[in-house]
Amino acid sequence: MRSSIVVLKEQIKQFHLVRRLSVYEIKSQTSGNYLGAAWEIINPAIQIMIYWFVFGFGIRQRAPIGDVEYFQWLFAGILVWFFINQGVMKATRSIYTKIRMLAKMNFPMSVIPNYVVISQFYPHLILLGIGIIILQFMGYPVSIYYLQLPLYMAATIALLFSITLITSTLATIVRDVQMMLQAMMRMLLYLSPILWPPTLLPESWQTWLKLNPFYYIVEGYRNTLLGQGWYFLENPMYTLYFCGLVIVLFMIGAYLHVKFRSQFIDFL
Repeated sequence: MRSSIVVLKEQIKQFHLVRRLSVYEIKSQTSGNYLGAAWEIINPAIQIMIYWFVFGFGIRQRAPIGDVEYFQWLFAGILVWFFINQGVMKATRSIYTKIRMLAKMNFPMSVIPNYVVISQFYPHLILLGIGIIILQFMGYPVSIYYLQLPLYMAATIALLFSITLITSTLATIVRDVQMMLQAMMRMLLYLSPILWPPTLLPESWQTWLKLNPFYYIVEGYRNTLLGQGWYFLENPMYTLYFCGLVIVLFMIGAYLHVKFRSQFIDFL
């Protein structure tokens, strides 16, 4: 608990530094490309079209999901996945790739995975804005359910920071964690209800599937963008489970980070 309080205080105290470093991070990533930040839109667009063609035309034969066409259903759920995937992967390797450069700067190391996660939030906002405009022309206008969207954004950031506190610490100690996590994230894409509806599984299996916290985020986004309901209110026990899991992950991540951060430089 003490470690959690320490890390939480560090994030609050260094909030403005996190914001500045996150802006610098996204600029540094796109400065060497001719198209710059446009790649943050181009890459997801290509992947969405591939998934839509393979799963929509090939496997599902253009069959709708309930009363929603497959493309709109896929599109509303996958928008947040790009943020999740990039946030986890880049923040996991953030400490051991940046610690030498930042060692002389006077701020706590727990800030590093946080500002990397936030740097991936900016492209997500752009992609989400474009997605909302596209959905308007597909028959899904902005509705009152959009009021819950900031809640899912905050939940996603909290979840990613909690996870990457753990993974960035472990990846600094053991580099194999990065490769293992890459395989796990690829697997989670297919185990989360992004490319296929969970209703294809027996109801007892769906309960196990919901142990994946990304399920909650994806379904929350999908219910918001497609105007299908107040997901967090309609599933109160699942909301409590998600919040409890984030707290537990944060406590574990904070403990590991505070315990090992004085030794990080020794593992490089």
